[in-house]
Amino acid sequence: MKYAWMDAHRQNYELTEMCETLQVSHNGYRAWKRGGCPNRKRLTDAQLLTLIETIDAEVKGAYGSPRMVRELRHRDLPAGKGRVERLMRENGIKARHKRRFKATTDSRHTLTVAPNLLERNFFNP
Repeated sequence: MKYAWMDAHRQNYELTEMCETLQVSHNGYRAWKRGGCPNRKRLTDAQLLTLIETIDAEVKGAYGSPRMVRELRHRDLPAGKGRVERLMRENGIKARHKRRFKATTDSRHTLTVAPNLLERNFFNP
């Protein structure tokens, strides 16, 4: 509505005066003139952080920043890779790493079996 009024009165007033008076940006007006979307919603850092924390709780800490960005975009939320990385880093949100498999027994060894010093028999009660 403001942009339409500005466009109608462009001949009478300067653009900078109208922008200051109506508290809008030059870029917003120019985007509106080009047919762009001046009402584009950008989440604040606090809002985006809340969403990141919610998703992190849902997936139990399994997502790092690349998967978090994909998830946010899948939910039709504007999210930049660098911004998500920064918010996650500043707030200590990290992906859980899966533990590597570690073999604890090597049954193909050529060593002798240790002697049964206690003489316990677990097979016959």
